[in-house]
Amino acid sequence: MLVYSGDKSTFLTDVADNRISDRILAAMTRRSMGGVSESERRSWEQSLLYMKNVVEDPNIPDDAGIAVEYRIPQTSKRVDVIISGLDDEQRESCVIIELKQWQHAEATGKDAIVRTLLGGGIRETTHPSYQAWSYSTLLEDFNEAVQNGGIRLTPCAYLHNCTDGSGLQEPLYDRYLQCAPLFLRHDTQKLRAFIRRYVRYGDHRRVLYRIDQGRIRPSKDLASSLARLIRGNRDFLMIDDQKVAYEAALEVGTIAQEFGKQVLIVEGGPGTGKSVVAINLLVELTKRHQTVHYVTPNRAPRQVYEGRLTGTLTKTRFSNLFKGSAAYDNAERDEMDGLLVDEAHRLQERSRWQRAGTNQIRDIIRAARTSVFFVDEAQQVTWNDTGSIQEIERWARAEGATIHRAALQSQFRCSGSDGYLAWLDQALQIRDTAQKDLHGIRYHLEAVDSPRTLYQRIVELDGNGSRARLVAGYCWDWISKKDPCAWDITFPEENLFMRWNLYEDEGRYLEKTHSIDQVGCIHTVQGLEMDYVGVIIGPDLIVRNGHVVTQPSKRARTDRSLHGYKTARKEAPEECDARADAIIKNTYRTLMSRGLKGCLIHCTDPETQAYFRQEIEAAFSQPSDNTEASTLQPAPVIPLDEQSSTEAEDEPRTIPAEAVTPADNAVPFIELEAAAGEFQAGFAEAERLEETETWIALPELYRARRGLFVARVKGESMNRRIPNGAWCLFEANPGGSRHGRVVLAYHRDIQDPDNNSALTVKRYYSEKITSADGQWQHSRITLACDTLTPGYEDIVLEEEQARDLRILGEFKGTVA
Repeated sequence: MLVYSGDKSTFLTDVADNRISDRILAAMTRRSMGGVSESERRSWEQSLLYMKNVVEDPNIPDDAGIAVEYRIPQTSKRVDVIISGLDDEQRESCVIIELKQWQHAEATGKDAIVRTLLGGGIRETTHPSYQAWSYSTLLEDFNEAVQNGGIRLTPCAYLHNCTDGSGLQEPLYDRYLQCAPLFLRHDTQKLRAFIRRYVRYGDHRRVLYRIDQGRIRPSKDLASSLARLIRGNRDFLMIDDQKVAYEAALEVGTIAQEFGKQVLIVEGGPGTGKSVVAINLLVELTKRHQTVHYVTPNRAPRQVYEGRLTGTLTKTRFSNLFKGSAAYDNAERDEMDGLLVDEAHRLQERSRWQRAGTNQIRDIIRAARTSVFFVDEAQQVTWNDTGSIQEIERWARAEGATIHRAALQSQFRCSGSDGYLAWLDQALQIRDTAQKDLHGIRYHLEAVDSPRTLYQRIVELDGNGSRARLVAGYCWDWISKKDPCAWDITFPEENLFMRWNLYEDEGRYLEKTHSIDQVGCIHTVQGLEMDYVGVIIGPDLIVRNGHVVTQPSKRARTDRSLHGYKTARKEAPEECDARADAIIKNTYRTLMSRGLKGCLIHCTDPETQAYFRQEIEAAFSQPSDNTEASTLQPAPVIPLDEQSSTEAEDEPRTIPAEAVTPADNAVPFIELEAAAGEFQAGFAEAERLEETETWIALPELYRARRGLFVARVKGESMNRRIPNGAWCLFEANPGGSRHGRVVLAYHRDIQDPDNNSALTVKRYYSEKITSADGQWQHSRITLACDTLTPGYEDIVLEEEQARDLRILGEFKGTVA
C-alpha cells in the first residue's frame, strides 16, 4: 500500500518546505494505519532530509517516482523509500532503500543480527542489508506485478549518521551486503551512482502505480513448503522479529548445552509467524544433529504436515519429529536437546488420555535442555487450556531453568492488518481497542444474511482458485460421527443440511477437497489458515442492546471445550463465567482470523446479525475528513455485501469496448444465446473475445486478464452453485484436467434443458479407457447438474459423442 508518493520534484519541494512528515502522517490516517510516535516523526524529517541531498543529483530524472513508507502486502512492515523509473535497457526498475539513523553498530556472531542503540538501550536487531533484502524478496513473493511484470527490484541500506561501518561489514554479513549494498554517511556520491545505475529515465510514477495495484498473491502455505524445508531449502523467509526470535532460540540452545536448562517464551498474535519460526528451527537444529521435536497440543497441524510429507519422510521419521504435548509424561530429564512447542497456549495440565505425568508444561521443560514455547493467550479456547505465560514461567522456575522472552509482531494473516485484529477485539468486546475504522484495509469482510448464501459464496471462492472453507462455533451436536447419514447443522427453512468434517479426516480437514461441503470447527482449523473463511456464529454468542453476551449452555453436548465449567461454577460463579466468556469470544476471534484475504460471517441470531452488519458497514464507510487524497490512493475496498447491494443487485457495470482502460478491471461480455455458432467457430479464442462490443467491470475480488469473459447463465440446473440469472466469470479454453470442474460446454447434439441450446454449463466428469499401446480416449462424459430443483437430468455422452464435445470455458465464480 502506497502511503506517500510523488515524483522527484514533488518530493524535493515537500522536504524543503518541511511538509514531508505532515503529508506522510495525513496519508497514513486516510488509510487507517494509525499514528506514529513523535520520535518516528522526527526520524522521517531527519532521514528524508538526507535522502533529499542524495536525489538532488541532476542525473536522477525529475520524473522518477518516489514512495515513502510503502507497506508490504500481507505484512505490517513498511519500506522506507522506493525510487522508481527505467534502467538503461528501458526495463521498469525500483531501488528499495532502508534508512537508519544509527551512529554505530557491532557484530554479534549471529547470522544477520547486529547490536545497536534502540529504544534507549543496546539491543539486537536485524542487519540493515538483510532487512532491505528481505523486504525486496517479500515484494517479489507477494506482488504479481513484480513477479510477472518484469519489474526489477534492487535493495540497499543507507546509514546517514554512521561513519564507521566496520561492525556492519564483518565477513559474517557478506552475503547480505552483496544482495543489498550498505552506504554510510560520507557515501552520498556512491549512493547516487547506485541509484542512477537502475533509474536512468523517469516513469511518472507508473511503476509505483503498477506495484500498488498489483494483485496480491496469498502467503505461502507453511504445510506445502515443509517438505522443501526438511530437505534444507529454507524458502519460508523470516523477516525482522521472526529472524530475531529464530536467532535468539539458536543462541538459547547453545547456552543450554553448557550452562543448563533454558526456556524461551515467544509471544505473538495470529499470523505473526510462530509456526514459520518453529519449523525453521526444527530444520536447523536437526541439521545440527540435535535431538529436537516440533510439539503441538492440537493434532490438526501435525496431521496436515504428515499428509504433505508423504513420500518425503517415512511415517516413523515423521513421528520422530512431530509430537503431541502429552508425549513427555515419562521422559527422562534432559533426554531431548530441544522441544519447540507451537500453539503452547493450548497446553493442558493433563490430557484425558494421559496416564502419567505431573503437568504438560512441567513435563516438557523437564524433558528438554531447551524448551521454546510459542504463545498467544488470546487463542485459549477450552476450559482445560493452561498454557499461559505466567504458568510457563512458574514451572520454568520450579525446574531451575533460565527464562528468556521474545515477541513476534509482524502480521502476515488478514492481509497483514493489525487493524482488522484490533477491530475483531472491539467488535467481539474482548477489549476496548477503539478500532472501528477499516477504511483502506485490503481485506474482504462481509455479513451474509443467509446461511445458504454464505455456503454458496465459500464454494464459489474455492472454485475460483482461492482456498476457502466454512467453519462454525461448536453449537451443534456431532451426530454424524456415529451416524454418517445424519445431518449435524441444519437450516430447514433454507433447505440447507450440512455435516461437521469427517471423523476420519480429523486435522486433514483443509486438505480434503470434499471438505468444501462440510463444516470445520475450532478443533480442526486452529493453527491453520486459508484464503477466505466463512464463519457461522451460533447461539453461544449473541448481541443484546449492543452488548455481546455469551451463553455457555448453548454449546453442543458433544463439545468438550467447556467441560468442567458447570462443576467449577458452583464454587466460583463470577470467576468461571468470566473465563467461559473469554473462551467463547476467543473461539470466534480465532475462527474469524483464519482468512488470509477475507472473512464472511453469518449469525444465527437476527439481532446479532444486525449488529455485525452495522459494525462492518460503519468500519468501511468513507472517512469524515475531506483531506485531499493522493492521486495514487487505492480505491476503498468495499465489503462484498456492499458490492452486491450497489452494483450486483441488478447488473454489473458495462463499458463500451472503445472506452475500456486497464484501470477498469474489465473483461468481454458474451451473450450465450446468440453466440452458440460463434463459439463453434472459435469465438472463445482470446483474440476473438477481445472483439466484443461490451465489457463488464469485475468486482475487486477478481483481476482481469486475457482469456477471461463474463456470460449470463439462466436456469435452475446449477442452482446449488450458480443462481438463476447470475453473471458468471469464465476462463476460455482451460487447460489441464477438467474432471470435477464446472465448465461451459458445446455439443451440436445436446439440448440444454434451461435454454434449449447446444451450450450448457454443468459439472464435468469423464471416464476413460486405455488401449494396449498406452493411448487413452473418453468412454463416457457426464455433464452433471448441481441443483436442488427436481426434474433435471444429467447429460451423458457416450464414446462417439464424447469426441465432439468442446469445453469452451471453466467457471471461475459469479460477479453479480
